[in-house]
Amino acid sequence: MTGIVRQLLIAFTALLLPAVPADSRQPDAPAPDREILVMLQRPEGAREERSGGYGDDFVHSKRDRLGQLIADRHGLALVDAWPMTMIGYDCFVMEVPEGRSTVEALGEMSRDRDVAWAQPVQLYSGQSASQATPNDPLFAAEPAAKQWHLADLHRIATGRGVKIAVVDSGVDDRHPDLSGQIALRLNFVPRGRDAVEQHGTGVAGIIGAKANNRIGIAGIAPGARILALRACWQEGPGIGSTVCDSFSLAKALYFAISTRADIINLSLSGPDDRLLRELIKVATDRGLAVVTAFDARRPNGGFPATAPGVIAVSDSPRARAFIAPGRDIPTTEPGGKWFLVNGSSFAAAHVSGLVALMRQRQHANAISFVTEPEGPIDACASLLRAAGNCVCSCGPIAYRAGR
Repeated sequence: MTGIVRQLLIAFTALLLPAVPADSRQPDAPAPDREILVMLQRPEGAREERSGGYGDDFVHSKRDRLGQLIADRHGLALVDAWPMTMIGYDCFVMEVPEGRSTVEALGEMSRDRDVAWAQPVQLYSGQSASQATPNDPLFAAEPAAKQWHLADLHRIATGRGVKIAVVDSGVDDRHPDLSGQIALRLNFVPRGRDAVEQHGTGVAGIIGAKANNRIGIAGIAPGARILALRACWQEGPGIGSTVCDSFSLAKALYFAISTRADIINLSLSGPDDRLLRELIKVATDRGLAVVTAFDARRPNGGFPATAPGVIAVSDSPRARAFIAPGRDIPTTEPGGKWFLVNGSSFAAAHVSGLVALMRQRQHANAISFVTEPEGPIDACASLLRAAGNCVCSCGPIAYRAGR
């Protein structure tokens, strides 16, 4: 099957759009190893101080002047700021000069009475590795077509009306399988021009690629609306070079929560982080489903898989994680192409799509999966349970009201 899939991918990508030039896909990467996050407690009852909305230069207010004062006090450069009203803090990014350690700067900040806490800007990576009935030509090659009975799922729900925030690298919203599927694109990566990249485009395709458009693949939730929030960037030519930093992720998470996304997809993993944990708690407390990738190289799957309330997903049997398709997955690639991907990143994307189908058919926020004896999620049974009293069938399972 894999050889056939590769041949189909080559044939279809040769017929469609040219690749995006390399220089438009490689942003100027930030240098987070010299930066720290400094959190200041917001006065009780204080309102949002940005006047122009997200992404604008912050207003030079009293809080901003205090941030500058603290930076000057410790010999640091103030780089950026972001109000985190919903968790009661203002976040300032400060750069530590060459010749001085970030550990030393953090130690000084911890003793500053104006600072609530300070932490390093940490790095995260996408959990991926690439390999060279509906009328979508590659539909039959999608593992979800058979394992999840995807065509049957789409007779019950398509994710219509559900918003999914894809916090990832840049998504190619001009790809023929994604055109019209992306509600908005925002870039939260500092000091780097916007770009379209492999990891984010691949995740978005698995979740929401168009169905029945006679090209490419069909997403798990083609009726959902995707918020493409670029908080990661591709450092090299391969999909495995995708990295993120905690400040970019925090800004994107904050935006996703404030715009009332229904689902947040975090196909990434890295070290535990207090700020990100606080934001994820706000998201789950508000009923958002946070879906994340399980990292087998880190204890208990890494962070944010270890955060309470998240849905951790793996592409193979792992403790503390749900199992979903994540091997030899055909999906969208920048430049109007398709390629094969592997990894928990893409298993998580499958589950985000499934949650969108379940959210469309149920009123409660709670998500409950049915799993098969070997551990994988039974997508049909999970959707039928969410659909409640629908008179419908899915794959080998039939459900009737009253049974």
